[in-house]
Amino acid sequence: MADRERVVSRRTVLSAVGTSGIASLAGCVGGDGGAGGGGGDGGDGGDSESISAAWVYVSPVEDLGWSTAHDQGRQAVDEKLDWLTTDFTASVAPADAGQVFEQYASEGTDIIFGTSFGYQDPMFEVAEEYPEVTFEHATGFRTRENMGRYMGRIYEPRYLAGQAAGMVTETDTIGYVAAYPIAEVVRSINSMALGARSVNPDATFKVRWLNAWFDPQGSREAANSLLDEDCDVMAMEMDSPATVRAANEAGVWASGYNSPMGEFGGDKYLVSPVWNWEEFYEPTVQAVRDGTWESDAYWKGMAEGPPALDEFGPEVPQDVIDTVSSTRQEIVKGNLNVWEGSKFEGESDEFLFQDMSSFVEGVEGTVPS
Repeated sequence: MADRERVVSRRTVLSAVGTSGIASLAGCVGGDGGAGGGGGDGGDGGDSESISAAWVYVSPVEDLGWSTAHDQGRQAVDEKLDWLTTDFTASVAPADAGQVFEQYASEGTDIIFGTSFGYQDPMFEVAEEYPEVTFEHATGFRTRENMGRYMGRIYEPRYLAGQAAGMVTETDTIGYVAAYPIAEVVRSINSMALGARSVNPDATFKVRWLNAWFDPQGSREAANSLLDEDCDVMAMEMDSPATVRAANEAGVWASGYNSPMGEFGGDKYLVSPVWNWEEFYEPTVQAVRDGTWESDAYWKGMAEGPPALDEFGPEVPQDVIDTVSSTRQEIVKGNLNVWEGSKFEGESDEFLFQDMSSFVEGVEGTVPS
């Protein structure tokens, strides 16, 4: 906990002093990283072969959602690779991200990971100033020679969670608490709706937009408003388990996101799409160390990348588990394309990744412009 408090404190100071005060903060976070440096079985190491990596998170590392999932990936590689030193800064607003990226770059950090869509432009600008540093941005679409982008096809496990939701709903009305109306979130809503309607053609989705990634109180209020509208299954794309908690208190089914959330859902916990980010982080830091890293657009699915499905809740019916498990195998084998039969069938990866801006049939309303 001491490391986490220190990192968040550093971010608070950065925000307060502004760009002009950054230089005085060099080395303010411990040089051995937020997890104390590596120490696993990752090779014989040596100073000349060691590299440093830093992660920047938009929400508290204890959010039990998006940032927690990324930090679990960081910790996994930190523990495994004895030649890797890691660090992180949490609760960084997009407006402050450029300052934090520049601080890490100026300290000689070898690779910097920015884990929020709002970090895209600040990272793009700082990457130009530090061509010797490697940058990786999660969820965005801009790249440079020294800046890659990465994401996973989370829409695959979202489709599966949708099937589960479609099978357990009795009102045929599923609520969805959403962050921002960007392609990333619209993809998730659409794929979950397609999954639900593949097993229940009458299933519909109602969406509440919060225009925030981390807003536990807003998430709870949005969930309760959806519950008042006859939703008997809740889903979400937020960085906390608040929506799942609200559903549990109301005694209805819930599907979480990012990290396993069964402990917050009680007996009515369904299942959640989750991330195993070490599947991306380990080969990426290895490539930087080997000198083989190249800027690309990483976007892999369940068969080979970070997206996964959490364990089912304790009361999920066996027929739901069997249906979802069977569909999962078809997706992993490449026999099922989530978008097949929808209005997005045949669309390019570029469109799916950054241009999707409308709902499929079964989702009420329209995507805000």
